[in-house]
Amino acid sequence: MRRVVKVGTSLLRGTAERPTAAVIADLVASLNRACRRAESVALVTSGAVGLGCAVLAMARRPGEVAALQAAAAVGQGQLMALYQDAFAVRGLTAAQVLLTRGDLASRRRYQNACRTLEQLLAWGVVPVVNENDTLATDELRFGDNDTLSALVAVAVEADELILLTDVDRLYSGDPRSDNSAQPIEEVRDLAELERLTHVAGGGGRWGTGGMTTKLAAARIATSSGIRVHLADGRDPAVLDALLAGQRVGTVFQPSLEPLSTRKRWLAHALVPKGSLRLDAGAERALLRQGASLLAVGVTAVEGDFSAREAVRLLAADGRELGRGLASLASAELRQLMGRAGVEVVHRDRLALL
Repeated sequence: MRRVVKVGTSLLRGTAERPTAAVIADLVASLNRACRRAESVALVTSGAVGLGCAVLAMARRPGEVAALQAAAAVGQGQLMALYQDAFAVRGLTAAQVLLTRGDLASRRRYQNACRTLEQLLAWGVVPVVNENDTLATDELRFGDNDTLSALVAVAVEADELILLTDVDRLYSGDPRSDNSAQPIEEVRDLAELERLTHVAGGGGRWGTGGMTTKLAAARIATSSGIRVHLADGRDPAVLDALLAGQRVGTVFQPSLEPLSTRKRWLAHALVPKGSLRLDAGAERALLRQGASLLAVGVTAVEGDFSAREAVRLLAADGRELGRGLASLASAELRQLMGRAGVEVVHRDRLALL
């Protein structure tokens, strides 16, 4: 069994009674028990900015990007030291892996990252993965490392992704403000997950609690054949139960028809530089016939992109149908839009969502 465990800032922040060091010690103790069962575990962690702010005695989290990056630079070393000490006490070795979205959007760098993570796991080393907040700006807006954890799970071909948060499970609404919100123990397929995602985005009520980004992470993982668990990480016994195979919190079942390895990268790791809006005929050709996208079916080109850069493919009503690598630059495509026989995205460089 191979798992990726993600822990966020809300948990690592700790309390006066249970400081960050104690939270990390309990977390590592649970991971150690899984490793002793000959299971592979990778950890995706937040917390660098928060620890940096604490070391610098900041009363509040800074709003400027440069200040956030500087705080991350201070906190990352503190965070890794806590993890290394906790792992060393139990005879395990941890490895720091800092990634940016650009590392995963480049096919070559993505493959390099996959090979590095795979080698660490083969050695019995626990990768401790975090976004490289010190250098990357966009990554600070990913939202609690949820997307990164799903992409890491895809990269290492994990069986399960465990998202530890500060609520006990997924609800039909925000239970803190909606008395009618009902607990959800299981999300069975991508269609059901899509419906929940629309609810979460409505009014942004869940966004403040990070539920929107967790649903996005679940979509990435489950479409790649990875089971996802969302559970309360404030109780150390919860992670032990999940690692022992028990059902706790909400489980998102994996797709029965997962994307291939390359299609996973196309669908989830790439950063789209633009969008193509398609007519009904092009949509049918993509979804029902497995065809390439031709210029005759493109009704609008949004954004500026070069050939071989990623684009989103949108239905006439704005639904995202998939992503792929454009064969033409946006300027050239605008001139050829609507013409027959001109290939825009080859089907081998296209992933339907």
